[in-house]
Amino acid sequence: MEPSASKVRLLTAGEEDAGQRLDNFLFRSLKGVPKSHVYRLLRTGQVRVNKKRVKPDYRLEAGDVLRLPPVRQEQKFAPGRPPHWQQEALKGAILYEDERLLVVNKPAGMAVHGGSGVNFGVIETLRVLRPEAKGLELAHRLDRDTSGCLVVAKRRSAVRALHAAFREGGVEKHYLALLIGVWARGEETVDLPLEKNLLEGGERMVKVSREGKPAQSLFKPLQQFTDAALMDIRIYTGRTHQIRVHAAHLGHPVAGDDKYGDREANKRLKALGMKRMFLHAHHLSFPHPETGERLDVTAPLDKDLLAVIANLGGKRV
Repeated sequence: MEPSASKVRLLTAGEEDAGQRLDNFLFRSLKGVPKSHVYRLLRTGQVRVNKKRVKPDYRLEAGDVLRLPPVRQEQKFAPGRPPHWQQEALKGAILYEDERLLVVNKPAGMAVHGGSGVNFGVIETLRVLRPEAKGLELAHRLDRDTSGCLVVAKRRSAVRALHAAFREGGVEKHYLALLIGVWARGEETVDLPLEKNLLEGGERMVKVSREGKPAQSLFKPLQQFTDAALMDIRIYTGRTHQIRVHAAHLGHPVAGDDKYGDREANKRLKALGMKRMFLHAHHLSFPHPETGERLDVTAPLDKDLLAVIANLGGKRV
């Protein structure tokens, strides 16, 4: 069956849509349309909200009127299923679950959502594993190469509450990272604004910039080795690549970071068994979206990262 061309559509956001990111709303409304094309429609202003251009991360409000342009939607087959190994990996990675949300220990290398050459991310796979949870949505995001705690809401009401908690600083976020070099700074707060999507050599980067958005991180040393330090890093904001850029700006890039890191140091650590970036979302504390009670979830370090620590020599007190 050939793709069908739709007409211009006007949709009104309801109460259950309030708080949802526009791009996620469009993915559901324009089934069969590639995500890259959805983002192109947004970038070129063909999608309007209340007759205005909006960005993909715009959060809908009840009563918003959306204009959707004519698009061609595939009708010939139902979407495929995530590979078996990915489903099994997430089945064994659930740290906490109730009727409102779940927290998964996201494996490194697994994207949180499909797109950019990835057919199935964490959210698409969880929708297959939990078909009864019709409102599954990401409460926040992690980089593809970062492992650890990822919160997923099961209901629209939980999505709104969790988004508000993350946006308003109600979530305490701690990461474990191995940084290159000898850390002699003690505990240190880094308060440097970050600007993203700057082109450098054809690659999109995030940089410390006065024109950027506020970003604050607290670096606390846990264990020092000969030429690397294990750190607890608490972030008070959730900017793209925040820890990676702040750490690199201090002269102590994250081990294994191929974007902002130290190539020679990464080669040395690779010989010790490091196969990925050493950045792990270790602990989250946040108010439960229904009860308001504080929920604390910890994701243990992966075996591969523990092996790197065990192989590091010259431990210093």
